[in-house]
Amino acid sequence: MNKRTHRGSNLRDFLKEEGVLAEVEERAMKQALALQLVQLLKENALTKAEMAVRMKTSRAAVDRLLDASNTSVTLATLGKAARALGRTIRIELAPA
Repeated sequence: MNKRTHRGSNLRDFLKEEGVLAEVEERAMKQALALQLVQLLKENALTKAEMAVRMKTSRAAVDRLLDASNTSVTLATLGKAARALGRTIRIELAPA
């Protein structure tokens, strides 16, 4: 018998059963967004301070935006960040 035989549900099912799937997905989306923003800052040779000026906000707000563990980012802040980088935001409601 193969020792790697699948025994049970997948991770998504497990997280759903534990009642934490939505939270984990939100954190993953925020981490992906933070990584994308950091990459765009590098591509545009922008510092956090310069990004804050473009967004008309504080450096602390930019730090929160780039903090992958901080999931309390507003759409308004995301919009400012996107415009500061010459980008737009696409948000989609997908079937669960």
